[in-house]
Amino acid sequence: MLSKKTQYAFKALMYMAQVEKEGPILIAEIARKKKIPLKFLENILLELKNGGVLDSKKGKGGGYFFKESPSDIHLAKVMRLLDGPIALLPCVSLNFYERCKNCDEKNCGLRDTLITVRDATLRILEKKTVADLV
Repeated sequence: MLSKKTQYAFKALMYMAQVEKEGPILIAEIARKKKIPLKFLENILLELKNGGVLDSKKGKGGGYFFKESPSDIHLAKVMRLLDGPIALLPCVSLNFYERCKNCDEKNCGLRDTLITVRDATLRILEKKTVADLV
């Protein structure tokens, strides 16, 4: 399930993509237009900036803007930045792998099934971009 944080991030990114040609966008404008709590949005956008998705400019005409085109920002990247693993179990995660306690990975039907789920999910999330959401 997507966290509220990631849902808000996608709402903000969709809005930013819609008005991208207008230049940097103030956090307050995004928060107001998309009904996202301002403090929560500040933290989300900062994480996206630290993750290389966004950049910001201070002063007059300042705000947040895309560091790369919305058509190059895959949904999987945003989800991993904000929520961590996409996989439902740590033992099937590609980027955040951890062995499950008391588990025989070679003979685990749940693991095998969730690898299939992970692969299907990633095929979609690594193909779709922020631009596709607009």
